[in-house]
Amino acid sequence: MAIDFTLEPRQRTFRLESRKFASEVLADARAAESLPTPEERFLATRGAYEALVAAGFLRKCIPAAAGGESTGLLDLAIMAEELYSVNASVTLTMLGTVLGVLPILLGGTEEQRSRLLAPFLRKSGAPLAGFCSSEPGGSANASSPPPGEGVRTVATLRDGQWIISGRKKWVSSATGWDRKGADVLCVVCRTDPELPPENGISVIAVERPASGLVFERAIDSVGHRAHLVPQFGFENVSAPQHNLLGSRGAGLALAAASFTGTAALVGVLGVALMRAAFDFALHFARTERRGGVHPILEHQAVGYALADAKTTIEAARYLSWRGCHAVDSQSPAADELAIQAKIYGSEAAVRVITDLMRVVGIDSYDHEAPLGRLLQDALALPIFDGGNMGVRRRQLHGLLKRPDYDPLQASGAA
Repeated sequence: MAIDFTLEPRQRTFRLESRKFASEVLADARAAESLPTPEERFLATRGAYEALVAAGFLRKCIPAAAGGESTGLLDLAIMAEELYSVNASVTLTMLGTVLGVLPILLGGTEEQRSRLLAPFLRKSGAPLAGFCSSEPGGSANASSPPPGEGVRTVATLRDGQWIISGRKKWVSSATGWDRKGADVLCVVCRTDPELPPENGISVIAVERPASGLVFERAIDSVGHRAHLVPQFGFENVSAPQHNLLGSRGAGLALAAASFTGTAALVGVLGVALMRAAFDFALHFARTERRGGVHPILEHQAVGYALADAKTTIEAARYLSWRGCHAVDSQSPAADELAIQAKIYGSEAAVRVITDLMRVVGIDSYDHEAPLGRLLQDALALPIFDGGNMGVRRRQLHGLLKRPDYDPLQASGAA
């Protein structure tokens, strides 16, 4: 048996390239977070996002089979940790765009991929995509049969066009840089209301410009202050019939498949934030005496807290890598490991950053220190991309209830 978490030379080089770009470009873009309104903050990041695209990072998120340069989810995780640890907002704009095109990658035909992915394969511009799943009032029960509402957005086929009406919320960058919509929106909607949800919900690609897309507001989010998450409506938005992704009525399965890989990535985002917080807290503990004789690192309580934090970071990273590798290799345990990585990494980030704030003390409450910002960003991780309480633990619970569930499968010992 061989267990080896050593990165290949190519991956180590990619990691260093990502770290260098984050330090030289993304660090300065954090200044956008101090602007007054959500849209001002988002617009101020456009230059940094364009630099990400020009440097080829977006192309590296799209599989080679679709014209990109990605060799797998593990490589994406390596890149995401470096970028997100420096600037969560701009990195999330890119990762939200990757999620936005995942239904095309997973369910699209060759023609759809060629046509719809073209803007995201160029090393120019600032292309955006959004996966329109979440709705006002919540979407944890998207598959609920009547009398539950489930998915409320509806698409009706008329003369070769899908006519979409409904409202969406919390969709990264969905209304674009100018409120006229992202380049592509993959919309989860009810195409056959008379059928049960597992047969009556589809995903339809809406291309820019989307006449009838109504901007309602940009959410003033607690964290990711320079990332756009709008609330908006579809008022008879039209999309051609051939923009249906996958089979009609199979939208719930396509949405679930799209969110599987992103689950493991959320665990990596938690690692990135913990890592940034740990670096600051360790330096603080080495250099600050707080009026005493010795640096506070000499105190056992401080040393133990830092040791616990570092242990959690390493555990979360390797669980996330394991989840990413399972997705890449199409392991039967991929769903379980990816969801576990999401739950563990996201909740650990909130806990560890809070613990490190106690190490630093009251100065951690000052925005001149990064810990408050990192905690604000971390708070989103357990509740987005399928909330840990409303969605992810329920998915794990469903796995445990299967008659054929093998608890040793995820360990590779089945």
